[in-house]
Amino acid sequence: MIFTRTLLACLLLLPSVVSAQDISGREIMERVEDNQLATSDSAFNRMQLSTCRFGISDSRITCAERPRVKALESVSKNYGENNKDTKGVTIVLEPPAERGIGMLTYTYDDSARDNETWLYLSALGRVKRIASGNSDDDSEPASLFGSEFTTEDTDTGKLDEYEINLLEETTEAGRDVWKVELIPNAERARKSRYSRTVNYIDQERLVPLKVEMYDQYDTEIKRLVASRVEQINAAWMARSLTMMNLVTNRLSNMAILEIHTDIDVEDEFLTQRTLTDVAFREAELQELRAQVD
Repeated sequence: MIFTRTLLACLLLLPSVVSAQDISGREIMERVEDNQLATSDSAFNRMQLSTCRFGISDSRITCAERPRVKALESVSKNYGENNKDTKGVTIVLEPPAERGIGMLTYTYDDSARDNETWLYLSALGRVKRIASGNSDDDSEPASLFGSEFTTEDTDTGKLDEYEINLLEETTEAGRDVWKVELIPNAERARKSRYSRTVNYIDQERLVPLKVEMYDQYDTEIKRLVASRVEQINAAWMARSLTMMNLVTNRLSNMAILEIHTDIDVEDEFLTQRTLTDVAFREAELQELRAQVD
């Protein structure tokens, strides 16, 4: 889900370093998408989501207050043509006051199909459908569990909706990277807060190490930084994702504590029933946990 999509092992057999003259920005992002798809197929993850106001201390970004911490479990499975669509459920386990809050997402590779997201608020006992994007300047994409991550930030696929430019080869965090710019087309721009994003793609591991997000005035308003990149079942992924909101000076960190793939996931679990039927959800989660514990 939100937070993960993975790569077909065959792509990892390609040469680890490719010259900018031999590859386009579109080809790079296609490889990144395939890599992300590999980690979302029949996957069960345990995560910790921390959010705080941040400041700068000794040239380091640190929380300026006690973080708000949530424990989450996430289940996802790939579907559709070439397994490029993903269905995922994420459930809040802690804090106790928020236990049972859940989000169901369907992401589609086809640009003609809008992604679908439903949020279940356990205190209200109802499911709310979340719009796939904002259509005016006064609306905002939905926050993921009160964090600085939004539904737009976790959108994947739909590369046809962007002009994709390979800007240069450079380094980031000591790694050789491609610097790739994505500019939304007119239709996508109507649903986006970002006029463009700049992605720093690890050339060997095909993981975005940093993503800069710009508004309509070409001011950077958010930044995603990835770390703890590890190889999981032949695919590389970041186990720590930090989203910094440069307007509000707030950040959220998504730490993936456990990653399990090739899990037997029932299709019925990836439906709204899991959000609303507590007995069904807990019974299914117990079976999933039994596969990994």
